[in-house]
Amino acid sequence: MKQQIILEVKGVNKSFPGVKALDNVSMEVRRGEVHALLGENGAGKSTLMKILAGVYQPDSGEIFIRGRKVVLDNPKTSRDMGIGMVHQELHLNPHQTVMENIFMGREPSGKLGFINGKYLYKQTEDILNKLEMKMKPNQKVGELSIAEQQMVEIAKAISLDADLIIMDEPTSSVTEEEREVLFSTINRLRKQGVAIIYISHRMEEIFEIADRATIMRDGQTIETRDLDENVTIDEIISSMVGRKISYVSHQRKNPSDDVVLSVKNLTREGVCYDINFDLKYGEILGIAGLVGAGRTEIMRCIFGLDKKDTGTIMIEGKECNIKSPKDAIDLGIGFVTEDRKMEGLVLSLSVGKNITMSILERLSKFNFINDKKAVDLAKEYIERLSIRTPSHKQIVENLSGGNQQKVVIAKWLLTQPKVLILDEPTRGIDVGAKNEIYRLMNQLSERGIGIIMISSELPEILRMSDRILVIKEGRITASFDSSECSQERIMKHAL
Repeated sequence: MKQQIILEVKGVNKSFPGVKALDNVSMEVRRGEVHALLGENGAGKSTLMKILAGVYQPDSGEIFIRGRKVVLDNPKTSRDMGIGMVHQELHLNPHQTVMENIFMGREPSGKLGFINGKYLYKQTEDILNKLEMKMKPNQKVGELSIAEQQMVEIAKAISLDADLIIMDEPTSSVTEEEREVLFSTINRLRKQGVAIIYISHRMEEIFEIADRATIMRDGQTIETRDLDENVTIDEIISSMVGRKISYVSHQRKNPSDDVVLSVKNLTREGVCYDINFDLKYGEILGIAGLVGAGRTEIMRCIFGLDKKDTGTIMIEGKECNIKSPKDAIDLGIGFVTEDRKMEGLVLSLSVGKNITMSILERLSKFNFINDKKAVDLAKEYIERLSIRTPSHKQIVENLSGGNQQKVVIAKWLLTQPKVLILDEPTRGIDVGAKNEIYRLMNQLSERGIGIIMISSELPEILRMSDRILVIKEGRITASFDSSECSQERIMKHAL
């Protein structure tokens, strides 16, 4: 028997100044199904979801919930209609507890109107247990890892008892173990009749969890397909981008025998222990392991963000005393951090100012910045990295995720690094933008820059690395030449 249609979107249009974000978009979602919404960055997925969440209102078109036409004029109306949303960008207050974040604005109160703290704790504990989350309800969100905060977002949506839950890149920063728990939860919700709109750029997991997929391109609905055995990932990608596309791989060659970076016996108590590796000129060294294994923390020690307890770092054979990121930058190390919006960019500034902010000293004379030189450099790197922006004056927050990532990389390339650390370089960006990042990595490798790439996507690690180190609980548990490696071997050593 055909499932009841819980959501129907008919002919929805939405424009912003100079941009038509949605053009006659239609889709339907059935009760008890996982419905993937796919498309490149800028295809209109986020705009459509914000309309369903009551954040934006459409210019025209109709929305039906359980067969009844509705107007979702604010987020509360959307929640009251049974729609919950897990945002890719975390919408949490770091200074409040887990339970306060989950039930914000919906706190249970007693007879006199005061919040019932015991009941709030118990309700939160029940939800966390369902999701097999080990944190405490009264723990401050700011103390949690990015992966744990993502799970709090998921718990918040589930707490609404929603009929329709929108999940925007829910696995972008969670561990493999947490992903399995999430998928188990999704399957349980599906059996209970909850509909889920699932947005992800990870094609393998779309085929694993989704029943059907609606594909968007340039603000329009292209098609909706059942994800059965007759559909391939290549077909879906071609529909998303409007052309045949396949992933770029690293053109492996014999890297130089000369070592650009050498790390010996690096230890930071409670974080990482006895880390030893060399990086050669032009080599791409992949760092694999579960989220929380210590991969990022090792790189933070090398870059001078965190203090090491013991160990030696050498650049081009010379021992270095790196006490701060400035020391690392002066020695030729760049670090593209995992969270580009919080740590890599100043979102309110222009593309040009973000690109040149890392070399302001070089652009200054008598404390005055040479604006012409700064603009010329920004334009040069916009062209070199094919950053899609109307001009260098565009506010960086208005760019797609892939173009924001290229702005961060451009910023570090201006420092003329010998070593470039890339932490989750393709997190949350689409297949087309990923390919552009991969091509750029190949070009940098050919120029002799040593690259360290942390990634939770094993196909990416295998595709782009010359060598692979596996990290578990702050220690290196394996080292492979990528040509003799597999996902199974990596996971065996990561677990």
